Amino acid sequence: MRFPSKEIVAKVLQEYPVGCRVELTHMDDVQAPPIGTKGTVIGVDDTASIMVAWDNGSGLNVVYGEDRCRRIEE
Repeated sequence: MRFPSKEIVAKVLQEYPVGCRVELTHMDDVQAPPIGTKGTVIGVDDTASIMVAWDNGSGLNVVYGEDRCRRIEE
């Protein structure tokens, strides 16, 4: 498995800073929150995955290159 570069991790962190709100648009996981679930970013890990505290209580990360979310303003 290839890990994203430090530059990619920094870019994801810049786009999704801690505290910003996101909405899930795609996650291929049987335990995924429903599409449209909103949450708050709590960090970005060294694989560029976005760590989210989902409003429904889920803690699954948005995996870089696999899952998708979009930043929202509330």
